[in-house]
Amino acid sequence: VDLKECLQSAEFITSSDGNFKVLEDGSVYTTSALSLSAEKKTFTILLKDIQEQVQKKIHVDLVKEDKKTPKTRHTRDTVLKRTKRRWGPIPSVMIENSLGPFPLQIQQVQSDTAQNYTIYYSASGPGIDQDPKGLFYIERETGNIFATRAVDREQYPSFQIICFATTPDGYSPEVPLVHTIRIEDDNDNAPYFTQDLFEFCVPENSRPGVVVGKVIAEDRDEPYTLHTTLKYRIVSQTPPITPAFSLHGDTGVISVLLPQLDRELVPSYTLLVEVRDMAGQPFGLCTTGTVVVRIEDTNDNAPSFKQLQYETRVEENRVSVEILRVSVVDLDEPGSPGSGAVYEIIRGNDDQAFEITTDKNTNEGILCVVKGLDYETAKQRVLVIGVNNEAPYVLAPHSQQLSQSTCSVTVHVLDVDEGPVFKPCLLRLDVKECEDVGTAIGRYVAEDPETGNSEGIRYRIPPGQCNWINIDDRSGEVRTVRVLDRDIGEMRRGQCNVTVLAIDRNGKTGTGTIQVCIVPGNKNFPRITQTDYIMCRDRKPICLTAEDVDEAPYSAPFVYRITDRNLASMWKLTPHDDNSWYLSPKSDTPYGIYEIPVSVIDNGGKIGENIVRVNLCDCVTPTECDGRTRQLSGGNVTLGLWAILAMILGSLLLLLILITICGCCGAGVMHRQVTDDCANHNLIISNTEAPGEEVMDHNIIPLQTTCDQGGYGVKTGDQQTFEMVKGRGHTLESVKGGGHQTLGSVKEGGGQPMMDTCRYSYSEWHNFTHPRLGEKVHLCRQDEEQKHSEDYLLSYNYEGKGSLAGSVGCCSDQHEEEALDFLDQLEPKFRTLAETCIKR
Repeated sequence: VDLKECLQSAEFITSSDGNFKVLEDGSVYTTSALSLSAEKKTFTILLKDIQEQVQKKIHVDLVKEDKKTPKTRHTRDTVLKRTKRRWGPIPSVMIENSLGPFPLQIQQVQSDTAQNYTIYYSASGPGIDQDPKGLFYIERETGNIFATRAVDREQYPSFQIICFATTPDGYSPEVPLVHTIRIEDDNDNAPYFTQDLFEFCVPENSRPGVVVGKVIAEDRDEPYTLHTTLKYRIVSQTPPITPAFSLHGDTGVISVLLPQLDRELVPSYTLLVEVRDMAGQPFGLCTTGTVVVRIEDTNDNAPSFKQLQYETRVEENRVSVEILRVSVVDLDEPGSPGSGAVYEIIRGNDDQAFEITTDKNTNEGILCVVKGLDYETAKQRVLVIGVNNEAPYVLAPHSQQLSQSTCSVTVHVLDVDEGPVFKPCLLRLDVKECEDVGTAIGRYVAEDPETGNSEGIRYRIPPGQCNWINIDDRSGEVRTVRVLDRDIGEMRRGQCNVTVLAIDRNGKTGTGTIQVCIVPGNKNFPRITQTDYIMCRDRKPICLTAEDVDEAPYSAPFVYRITDRNLASMWKLTPHDDNSWYLSPKSDTPYGIYEIPVSVIDNGGKIGENIVRVNLCDCVTPTECDGRTRQLSGGNVTLGLWAILAMILGSLLLLLILITICGCCGAGVMHRQVTDDCANHNLIISNTEAPGEEVMDHNIIPLQTTCDQGGYGVKTGDQQTFEMVKGRGHTLESVKGGGHQTLGSVKEGGGQPMMDTCRYSYSEWHNFTHPRLGEKVHLCRQDEEQKHSEDYLLSYNYEGKGSLAGSVGCCSDQHEEEALDFLDQLEPKFRTLAETCIKR
């Protein structure tokens, strides 16, 4: 059977039939041999959760399995066999806490064939599989089962006794019998509350029926009986006034009964509650408990001022000073949002000179002056102050809406001898940039608040401020001391604040501020952004665009004028927009280069002179002219300056390209024939050279001062020039001359030797080759086997049209290691490169 599906938390599992036993995994076993009749056998499995007091039942129907066998002919019907009657006493019941007398006979088991009886028993419940220490015994001869003492059902709800019957000689003719003894519950346990003290809270003015809380009690007696059927009731209430709460007898739920719970009258209630079993009958067992219900505060009481009128005094010009404290009365719980006061000034504070705050410790209102008061303006001020709570007001049942509590405060302003006062305290002065030094931009004076005039007051600007302006110490006239320019230093911000001091005869001082704002002026000339143009035969108008860095209204719109009368008769200007005008020639204007003076006038009247150069050319596209006028047949058009410069630059560029080509060729020849050791374009670079013996090869020709048939000498002035000619079957020869000598190469072309422009001095040739050749000869002498000597000194001649990737000298020894066979199978692109490097 599936126990988890019915009650997963089952702690107590029993079977109503002692012939069957159920284990915790749900498996059902027979406790003895069974003989089932045709009728089905039914028993019940009881599942209990003692802690949650939950009980479930599983009904099991057990039927005999019909074994159907196919009938054959000449078979005889089955004959019913007689079986021996088996001993089977009914389950026994023992009352809990029985008074005896003991030993108390519980049951008798007998067998027809046996005479001696023994038992083994176990308890089911909290003490399962524990020995109850001689609680039951059986008479060996009669089979009577006795109990030796009373049993507590809460400790041992039931027992299972296994009885054995044997003959005198020890033979057991009967199957062991499992006998169940159930302990019948007695109401010996009084119910008890799960807590010693129950505490609940409920807001005041709650409506009747609002749930306050729930009390819970338990009973250790057998569940689902009258012994565990509980009833609750309220025994008493403190304070003993009208009952405020009701208690549900079956569930233990406490609800509000009184329609008006006022925390200010009764902050809490104490209830004495009782729980009784036997469904609350008088003979049932009972227990009492305590419940405390606290009434939570709501803001049902509005604050009110203790006084309705206040008076206070304050000196004029005092700032951030406390002048008065006001207090209120609130019946709500102190320290809660329902009693926290929030003050506000309702009337009399239009200039925001006063401010009121709340002292969180005392709940008082603190009235302060945040702006200086003027005695000459108002000798007293009358304020109206109101108060509210932090929490919103909750209207109590059967109560009327209250109006906000207010009070009036009269503030008397005391007269004090004070210094001069600037009116206004901040003066804004606008000045155009680029104005002359000493320009008067305004006047800033102060008054004595006592007399209302400016006599005897002196003015001064403290140092350390922007030194753009100055003020006259008597009249207060403000003038510039510098030329103001928004493009210089701190003037880029466009304004500056200057503090001015006013001092009266008594030494009293007042301060004011002048804000000097630099207004943009017309200081820049408009100019045309592009002045060079090419106009073809279609004579499409040119769009001239001007710009002016000045701000409006000193920039666009612009007006264009041609200042030369002769050119004005040949060219015309037409407006396009605020910044641009069109320039176009008249129909009879001949081709040529024109320099047209155009003046641009901005919106402020400032004139900018510009020269516009127009190449009126007989062309289809501007690229045909290329900065030069196109010569017409029969015309007298001269070559312009830009055309001449373009021609010179083109010639210089062509010359530079020729020099570069010659330099690269000479360098290539020199590197191929002389500086093979330092070339970095080899396929494989090796920095290791093996030593060898000292050998002299006939191909090493000492440097001489005369020329042989491999070179030509050319005499130029006082300098002797030696040149090298490479031909078929010739080797490189060294020549030396006197004075300033150079080494060159003569290239073959068209059957005539052609002189190369590249030259190398003999000293450079000698200093480069001689030490290297000597070093190689020295290294060749060091190896006795002369393994690599042939690789250092070889004569290289033209070898015909064979493979361009032939022997590579000393690298051949490393052919297998370096895998150089790829040199014999180079791609066509590399062969072309190799053929290029060999001059034929």
